[in-house]
Amino acid sequence: MAEAESPVDVFKRTTAAAVRAIAERDDISVVYGAELPAVGGTRVRLPVPGRELAGEEAAQLRGAADAAALRLRYHDDAVHAKRRPQADRARQLFEGIEQARVEALGAQRMAGVATNLAAHLEERCRRQGFAHVTERDAAMLPEAVRLLTREALTGAVPPPSARRMIAAWRPFLEGKVGRDFLELAKHLKDQDGYAKIARQLIRDLDIDLGDAEQDSEPDDSESEGEDSEQGDSESEGGEGGSSGAQGALEAGAPDSDGEEDTGAGEIEGELMPGTSEDDPGRPGRPGHQPRSNLKDEGHGYRPFTTECDEIVDAADLCDPDELTRLRLLLDQQLSNLQTVISRLANRLQRRLMAKQTRAWEFDLEEGLLDTARLSRVITNPVYPLSYKREKETNFRDTVVTLLIDNSGSMRGRPITVAAMSADILARTLERCGVKVEIVGFTTRAWKGGQSRERWIASGKPPNPGRLNDLRHIIYKAADAPWRRARKSLGLMLREGILKENIDGEALLWAHQRLIGRHEQRRILMVISDGAPVDDSTLSVNPGNYLEKHLRDVIAEIEGESPVQLIAIGIGHDVTRYYRRAVTIVDAEQLGGTMLEKLAELFDEDEAALTPRRNRAA
Repeated sequence: MAEAESPVDVFKRTTAAAVRAIAERDDISVVYGAELPAVGGTRVRLPVPGRELAGEEAAQLRGAADAAALRLRYHDDAVHAKRRPQADRARQLFEGIEQARVEALGAQRMAGVATNLAAHLEERCRRQGFAHVTERDAAMLPEAVRLLTREALTGAVPPPSARRMIAAWRPFLEGKVGRDFLELAKHLKDQDGYAKIARQLIRDLDIDLGDAEQDSEPDDSESEGEDSEQGDSESEGGEGGSSGAQGALEAGAPDSDGEEDTGAGEIEGELMPGTSEDDPGRPGRPGHQPRSNLKDEGHGYRPFTTECDEIVDAADLCDPDELTRLRLLLDQQLSNLQTVISRLANRLQRRLMAKQTRAWEFDLEEGLLDTARLSRVITNPVYPLSYKREKETNFRDTVVTLLIDNSGSMRGRPITVAAMSADILARTLERCGVKVEIVGFTTRAWKGGQSRERWIASGKPPNPGRLNDLRHIIYKAADAPWRRARKSLGLMLREGILKENIDGEALLWAHQRLIGRHEQRRILMVISDGAPVDDSTLSVNPGNYLEKHLRDVIAEIEGESPVQLIAIGIGHDVTRYYRRAVTIVDAEQLGGTMLEKLAELFDEDEAALTPRRNRAA
């Protein structure tokens, strides 16, 4: 007799059937995983239901399923690709506006679907912390536009968790694009006409589309020929895919316009240092060592101002309840990756522990008495007493710094896998007596923030240098045990943290922190998915300004510093920058690659590992 299905299995089966019915397609495959909901081709991914499937959770999961099904039913990829903007921020807004359209069509026709979508939306807004928002933050612009678009299309008010955030944004958005919201409602069933209005809305927000020459609205065939290639490829998992389905289903605080950034929601952290010799790395904290001979201002590179930069502990960027929730979300994600990475981590641990195993020299004339050989003396008094001495181990005191790119392009699966891999690596190395520091780098705002405002107030002098406010985040200090820092790692999953990336200064900062450490071996591992990009800086400086600085910093560290530098690129060829580097195609490979490259470093001959002395020494 066949075993009866569990309630969760029944829920999965019926939900999958509902997705196919709403989408009106029989070729849809529905899978369940720890990741966020996504649509790719004919594949729909949904969160795994909990064992205790309460009514509220069931409604939220059904809402995610309905959103995916409506995307498949009412969304035309070819039309979408033809009208989709090229610029990242404009594209993120465009995706959210389109998802609001397909969900509005379903909500108008099916009351049950409307209820499920509302439950799913409430959960997403609660998870992103919108209930605590009281002022405008440019990082939340795309979600605010999406919610007000939904309100214009369906008449449904924003969910309770987002009402304070929408109250802050409503006057500004309705003043600038209120007419566009009304026009969108008139074209609800016409995706192409709707997309044209969506593009106009984005322009009215003074956000660059990246393809403005196409908006003279020529004939469609020409426009289709230019854009269709980008719409053909579709990521099965939905992350970074052409349709941007995951970005539409789960976008929280995507790439957004920074001109209206009022600084709200930005928690003031520790100001970053300038070029003062007595103020490196972590100002105001005891036990700080002098910086190395590497200078920020070398090679013609300089920041316009450092007064708006900050170094901040991860726990200071989020309230404790939100940090606990983010850590729980990270633990849920870890359950899916735990087996593979843990196996590799255990292998690395065995190799490191083997290097630390005691070894002895025997049959010596002095040292510690070798009691194991006393029987030989008793049976034959001619034999002399035997002594032993412990050998020096080749395993040196080691500290590892993980420098993780916290830019907007890392959003989704890459930053999730990076957080999980860092978490497991920290635990593994800590058990082996190896100190681990986990830090991230991004900016405080899009499009320059306060630095750009000061530059404008100064009369826009030419060649201002770096023109954005840096934010360097300490997720785990080297001397902090993992158990104390574990919650902070969840912050990487928070929407709105990931913005621009200025790699050269971040590399200098992480390197300076390592230089001040007392360990014999210091390893700096950089994880990134692209070249340094900051629109504000590059708009008023040479196009290779940030990249040239990164190359110069890498050359000095690799040629002059005792720190061993290694880089892992996610879908980005970092071998053109770093001497010791590896590029991976899929973010899922990150954990294994990190462990393998560290194992290679530890396995190298001691002579090869001995770096040249720092010139300053």
